[in-house]
Amino acid sequence: MTIGNALPRVDGSVKVTGKARYSTDNSPRNILHASLVGAPIAAGKLISIDASAAMAIPGVVRVLTKADMPKFGALQGNAAVRNLPLQTDDIRYEGEPVAIVLAETIEAADAGRQAVRVKYSREPALVVGRGRREAPPPKHPVGEDTTIGDVAAGLAKAVYKIEQSYTQPQRHHNAMETSGTVALFQGDKLTMWDSVQRGASVPPVVASALGLKPEDIRIIAPYTGGGFGSKTGIQPHQILVAAAAKISGRPVKLHLSRSDQYCGTGHQAWIGNKMTLGADAQGRLTAVRHHAVNSTAIAETFFEGVTEPSKTVYACPAIETRQMLERVHANNSSPMRSPMEGCGLWALESAMDELASAIGMDPLDLRLVNYAERDPHTGKPWSSKKLREAYAEGARLYGWRSRHERPKQDGNWTIGHGMATSSMGCIRYPGGARVRLKVDGTAVIEADTHDIGTGTLTIFTQIAADELGIPADRVSLRWGDTDLPLTGSVSGSSATMHTGSAIAGACRDIKGKLRRFGKGGAMFQIMRDAGISEIAGEGTFSTPNNTPFNIDGLDTPWAMRTFGAVFVEVGVDRDLGLVRFRRAVGAYSAGRIINPTTARSQITGGMIWGWGKAMMEESVQEPNHARWLAKNLSNVVVPVNADIPTDLKVHFVDEYDEHASLIGAKGVGELGSTGIDAAIASAIHDAIGIRFRELPITPAKIISALAQSPSSQFP
Repeated sequence: MTIGNALPRVDGSVKVTGKARYSTDNSPRNILHASLVGAPIAAGKLISIDASAAMAIPGVVRVLTKADMPKFGALQGNAAVRNLPLQTDDIRYEGEPVAIVLAETIEAADAGRQAVRVKYSREPALVVGRGRREAPPPKHPVGEDTTIGDVAAGLAKAVYKIEQSYTQPQRHHNAMETSGTVALFQGDKLTMWDSVQRGASVPPVVASALGLKPEDIRIIAPYTGGGFGSKTGIQPHQILVAAAAKISGRPVKLHLSRSDQYCGTGHQAWIGNKMTLGADAQGRLTAVRHHAVNSTAIAETFFEGVTEPSKTVYACPAIETRQMLERVHANNSSPMRSPMEGCGLWALESAMDELASAIGMDPLDLRLVNYAERDPHTGKPWSSKKLREAYAEGARLYGWRSRHERPKQDGNWTIGHGMATSSMGCIRYPGGARVRLKVDGTAVIEADTHDIGTGTLTIFTQIAADELGIPADRVSLRWGDTDLPLTGSVSGSSATMHTGSAIAGACRDIKGKLRRFGKGGAMFQIMRDAGISEIAGEGTFSTPNNTPFNIDGLDTPWAMRTFGAVFVEVGVDRDLGLVRFRRAVGAYSAGRIINPTTARSQITGGMIWGWGKAMMEESVQEPNHARWLAKNLSNVVVPVNADIPTDLKVHFVDEYDEHASLIGAKGVGELGSTGIDAAIASAIHDAIGIRFRELPITPAKIISALAQSPSSQFP
């Protein structure tokens, strides 16, 4: 039995030795290097571009502008934007590409970029707080407005009521590998080496833009050095590089700088939430109202479905959710690790903690009183849910019930404890895979999946080994190429479900074929007796009605989610405003765990991610010019080893979800980063008696709050 064992990472060796090849490690012969010239303003009109100084630089071959670009077709498929740059004179965000420098070397391309002179007329820029508010378009896939029951009546009869606002700032993904694309035309055939989270998403978008056939486009992308959602939608630079290769007649490589990444790919939107909760004398919810607004681009529309958790996590007879947009002059936002739930639970769980304080009830008991036995939104039964067990085991491992028996002070540190519910939607894509079993006892998995560092290559190896009954070291993989069987995106904590299920299906297809040759006996003996050197199996994972993706069990008899509970301890230095992360316990109901080591690594990373979100991270837009102020890592505050305790415990409840996937698994990757920001804010409140409702909770905010309420020490 290979599944369930802590198999070491099969991709570890090639990564630590530098053998793993990422998109821009590829350099076809006669390649040109590209550098994007970005608009210096966030709103206005392009008047002219002077490229003469750039063309005088040795090595610069060409400077492409709007005049050189084709009229792009209407974009199809998973495009991150619908309005491409270099098509009009409109400037909609700072850094929007207005020209592309092509050169023999990257140094010459970057020098040429600096030499291009852009003349423009400026218009007033809209930023968060001064943007244009409007309702989202109809039929958006997540976060639809909902009314269940009579919310006004539920609030009227409530004994306790909480009405508060909670905000979180814009943030950037900052993957280690910035996005990069290499494009090579050979006749009408286009090959792209690309940093993406789903290679199969690229051909339809590029083809629709350039008037090509999707089947004539091949995407090669075995390794993606982090994405966190920024590499899910097809970004403008990917289309521009392909266009530049077609125009120049030479292969073109573009590797975005860190500064380019801030303007050229997605970021997480600013999100404001207004939460209203009503409860009876026993703490049972009588009404939930969640109104939210998030920033989005002037000419695009992306928004987080942050109200989703408020519809599904707690039992309540009356629920109302509403979402709004605030249009600003910024590049389009995008999903970011634990979208929807990661953002929505910050508000919902913070409000639940405030409700518990108002009632005088233990925060854990409030969650248990409002435990949802069925999905409150749809009324459907859960495909699997062991959140009660997660609450119990997490509380036991943490010592939650005895927390106030411990000392409140540890030197200069005032100690606080907090907890929250974790939850993540169940996003499932169609999946495909082929497995080749050879008579020498080896097997090869073939699937157009991508490694983004989460351990999926190891998990896929384990699934095939387990299904075929062979050692894991006899299984190898071919992946990251659209010439292989196409599968779903490595996003939304979904890859194990769709590609893992397809691999299992392919292995079962092999065993079914072998049964036709003989009954009983070992597989390889049957193959030898039949004179078969290799047999291939095909596997697929389908969504209901063959939709491009399925969320939370839509169009099935089941509601599907993952759940958990996180408990944290912090220390607060009242004099310096510092907060120390001292320990945490997370217990999770997340389906079958294929590899406990990779799963624990993902949850631990989520906890650290949540700490950074709660305490440090913010992408600031300068209010007058709408420019991102910190477009490099030297100005980005993220957690380091010294910020994180060694005492991070992760527990998985034993669970198997036969409805979510062929292998009983659900998503794990993003679950650990949900709820923890609210638990941290709760712990700070427990320590010093001050409630923070705006992230990040910086030392300056703590010192300012303490100065205004110097007597606040305990809740």
